[in-house]
Amino acid sequence: MESIILLFGSNIGDKTANLTRAVELCSVHIGSINKASSLYSTEPWGKTDQDIFINQVVSFNTNLSVEAALTETQKIEMQLGRVRKEKWGSRTIDIDILYFGNLIKRSKTLFIPHPEIGNRRFTLVPLVEIAPDFKHPVLNITNEEMLNRCEDKLGVVKLKV
Repeated sequence: MESIILLFGSNIGDKTANLTRAVELCSVHIGSINKASSLYSTEPWGKTDQDIFINQVVSFNTNLSVEAALTETQKIEMQLGRVRKEKWGSRTIDIDILYFGNLIKRSKTLFIPHPEIGNRRFTLVPLVEIAPDFKHPVLNITNEEMLNRCEDKLGVVKLKV
């Protein structure tokens, strides 16, 4: 059994429902939920002329390989209407693999840990909520230390549910 930490994001349609459904599908196809962050309203990163996102980070326990998990997340994105038109564009759902245990993998299709974790508050704030002391296997610093060093100033606001 391995721990996989996923970042979910949506900025089209019923964003909260999109996240809820994606997390449910991941719990069926990837593994059982270990911890889930709160939902956060976040300003768009990379392409700023679009609607705000709702983001959440969830940790799962899985028996899948990281490659199989990637395949499942991509199937779930397609099932929920994800269309890839432009980099950082609007989307019904986005699922990124942040960590897969302490695995370090670099290939054409997979970069684990996710290479942008330390640069994005919309990732770090919910990640620190559920795994503040987890050490990035490449940088050898905790998620909380990464958040403290992060230069991204975009808004990340915890939603009251």
